[in-house]
Amino acid sequence: MGQFTKVATTDQLLPGELKVVEIDNQRILLINYDGDFYAWADECTHASVSLAESDLRGDEIECYLHGSRFNVTTGAVCNGPADEPLTQYAIQIEGVDILIGPAQ
Repeated sequence: MGQFTKVATTDQLLPGELKVVEIDNQRILLINYDGDFYAWADECTHASVSLAESDLRGDEIECYLHGSRFNVTTGAVCNGPADEPLTQYAIQIEGVDILIGPAQ
């Protein structure tokens, strides 16, 4: 995935909502946190499960399986058992279009 791909529009994801998109067989979790958009690999770094079913609590997403929490703006681990941050994808907003690019 070397280029940016349109995955949604800003009106399709309200603040506090999550959406999984797939680009080149990679599941990416798109998050609208307080009007800003973030794109992370849709996989908990502890147990390799989808974060799409997890809860967004303030600026953290909590994995439903073992309770690892990650900051949605930085990807940093806030609470274990995970000890690796989430993989971030580049994101651009062009007008109302949300585009996702390569992992950073």
